Amino acid sequence: MFYGCSALKEINLNNFNTNNVNDMSYMFWGCSSLKELNLNKFNTNNVTNMSYMFYGCSSLKELNLNNFNTNNVIDMSSMFYGCSSLKKLNLNNFNTNNATNMSIMFMDVQH
Repeated sequence: MFYGCSALKEINLNNFNTNNVNDMSYMFWGCSSLKELNLNKFNTNNVTNMSYMFYGCSSLKELNLNNFNTNNVIDMSSMFYGCSSLKKLNLNNFNTNNATNMSIMFMDVQH
């Protein structure tokens, strides 16, 4: 959806209806200038693929995904790959019981 939007610095997604979405892969891929991202209103109940979702979001400093329902997610590969500025990542409610691919999920994320 926002794939390759490298100049995008901010975006308001408060009115997005994601109730029927099942694939969020590559959604913010390459959004390297994005500094903030509020996804608190995202409904991820039906999502099965989150691969590469935040790939290359190298300016993001924190991301709160506490509200994400990941019960049905199968693919989380490379989800945070290249998020090199990420200092805070809230995944408290992540359920990875059905995930079959989490390869290089946190590659190039600073610790």
